[in-house]
Amino acid sequence: MDKLWAPWRMKYISGAHKDEGCIFCTKPKENNDRDNLILYRGKHAFVMMNLFPYNNGHLMVAPYKHTGNIEDLDDNELLDMMHLVQKSIKAIKKCMRPDGFNTGFNIGRAAGAGIEAHVHFHIVPRWVGDTNFMPTLAGTKVISEHILDTYDKIYKEIHLEDI
Repeated sequence: MDKLWAPWRMKYISGAHKDEGCIFCTKPKENNDRDNLILYRGKHAFVMMNLFPYNNGHLMVAPYKHTGNIEDLDDNELLDMMHLVQKSIKAIKKCMRPDGFNTGFNIGRAAGAGIEAHVHFHIVPRWVGDTNFMPTLAGTKVISEHILDTYDKIYKEIHLEDI
């Protein structure tokens, strides 16, 4: 029997991740971007991989300001976020070649927000046929590449324009 191996999801499954505080506030203050899956830092926002991805390459763009309300962000924060969304999509297109993207905000529990207290923008690469029998019948998503391998590929692409 084949095994699906995704050890980084255990914290999510067990609920152990909930005691760590707001990841969008704590992780950018640390100096270990690769371990924290932070791909890029802008002036008002940053790009981070989702540790519990909907799909391989699932990124999140969050402002440094802690707020659950998009209307609390000023024009500079919103502009920086959208610039980082654009930069992220360009990088993913180059190194992963998806067929499309799901993008957007989930604001509030009713909209599916996992972290309601800190607004963030999701970027989820999609491929034709990426929803097969596993998520449909088993409620399990197969991600065939280790998250740090994906991090390294996207990190390289997202920083190319900075050279």
